[in-house]
Amino acid sequence: MNWLESLFATPSALQIIIILSLICSVGLAFGKLRVAGISLGVAFVFFIGIVAGHYGITVDHSMLSYAETFGLVLFVYALGLHVGPGFFNSLFHEGFSLNLWGLAVVAAGTMMALAFCWFLPVQLSDMMGVLCGATTNTPALGAAQQTLRLFGLNADGAALGCAVTYPLGVVGVILAMLIMRKFFVRASDLEEHHSTEHNTYIARFVVVNPAIDGRTLARINEMSHRHFIVSRIWRGNDVIVPRSTTELKLNDSVMVVTTEQEAPALEILFGKKAEEDWNNKEIDWNAIDSKVESRVIVITRPKLNGKMLGHLQLRSAYGVNVSRVIRGDMSILATNNLRLQYGDRLTIVGEAKALDNVEPFLGNAARSLDEPNLGAIYLGLVLGLVLGAVPLSIPGISIPVSMGIAGGPIVVGILVGAFGPRFHLVTYTTQSANLMLRKLGLSMYLACLGLESGGQFFDTIMRPEGLLWVGLGFVLTLVPVLVVGLIALHSKKYDYGTICGILCGSMANPMALTYANDTIKGDAASISYATVYPLCMFMRVIVAQIVLLLFL
Repeated sequence: MNWLESLFATPSALQIIIILSLICSVGLAFGKLRVAGISLGVAFVFFIGIVAGHYGITVDHSMLSYAETFGLVLFVYALGLHVGPGFFNSLFHEGFSLNLWGLAVVAAGTMMALAFCWFLPVQLSDMMGVLCGATTNTPALGAAQQTLRLFGLNADGAALGCAVTYPLGVVGVILAMLIMRKFFVRASDLEEHHSTEHNTYIARFVVVNPAIDGRTLARINEMSHRHFIVSRIWRGNDVIVPRSTTELKLNDSVMVVTTEQEAPALEILFGKKAEEDWNNKEIDWNAIDSKVESRVIVITRPKLNGKMLGHLQLRSAYGVNVSRVIRGDMSILATNNLRLQYGDRLTIVGEAKALDNVEPFLGNAARSLDEPNLGAIYLGLVLGLVLGAVPLSIPGISIPVSMGIAGGPIVVGILVGAFGPRFHLVTYTTQSANLMLRKLGLSMYLACLGLESGGQFFDTIMRPEGLLWVGLGFVLTLVPVLVVGLIALHSKKYDYGTICGILCGSMANPMALTYANDTIKGDAASISYATVYPLCMFMRVIVAQIVLLLFL
């Protein structure tokens, strides 16, 4: 049985694979357990790694460093790739104000940490680890450790500080949300009123406005300066698939796809809005009339990736209308200047024969979507690491700052996800594939981090400074979240779900988000979380480096 003992105990490539796989599998299994409705999920891998390290399980340091780095890079890049397509749209609209609230949480926690270092006997390097654990932000810890090693300083204290404060970092955000809901949230705050600017809205109008009688759809669109798509026109017993040259007549019934904000203006434009609710997902559009069909066709032709919808000329060439474009979980109005991406699902209205003709042009080969474009992923990893290594000179700081292995890949991931199609780069991955990449990378990183710091974890927490770190970490978690959350709630601009998403995203806490989604109706928390998370994650990575460079 010596071979079995050597397989687990002798440092080698096989040993580290076996050890990390065991830590991850056990951690993920325990992470599914719920206590009082709370589960740690993938974060439990971190604690299993700590236990393994505490009981003397050791691996080759260079191999451990490689696995830790690769896991972190894979996680942050896949995350950036996932949020990239909708990141800038969210950022330039309501997301701008959402991110300001998220940055307020980041700023409050950072200033409190610096104040603690000033008044209490805690080293700055250790405090950065405490702050990273309190905010459950392991990429920021990676950036802080990299900066400390740049100065030739020991980074173990930062890792230990993160380890002992991480558990209460998870619980603290949930506790803050519970306090807000128990004592400060009213019934009206639970009703969703987040912006639906990026979602489509379907309505039926009757043309009674004489000013548009006999005018073409192109002319009406030009005159009104409104964003809408007319997908069908009913004229008596006839149904018309409209083109830009189609003229509207009085008493025409038109099916319009627009945004909810535009609907009141369009009611004035056309003259009368029908009372039916056309936004029910269970509507059978093909049962409305027999002459035209509505069909969802997926773009799977690589040549169409990055093309503007108007340049395809589907109306004139095939006699069909594109009413909506579904990208991920977001429904987008099909305007002519919309740049299409590989994997977009187009809702197309037209006669059955016309739909059959346009289908091969667009692709609609669903099986091809299951084939990931690994070339874009590997290229993104290279570009992310190169960007992370670029030295950035900041006035007042003698040593250049870099985004590091955590900041560079997430920025490149966002940029590739957002703008890759413009350069005809296929960046599409299924949601399940992207989620697997993120969980694989994060679990690998957490296992390595726990294994690395586990040897001194329990000794640290038993020391007076260890208990001090735990207390400070809990304060750094609870106070900024609660204060900023209450101010945002008092502004009456956001509902409670949206505020919870802001707080969870600014603290990089998916476990708290899961709790929020389980206790709050609707998807407001998820929407604001996805909007705030990338920028706050990036800022925490950068701030961790800047603080160390300025005050060490």
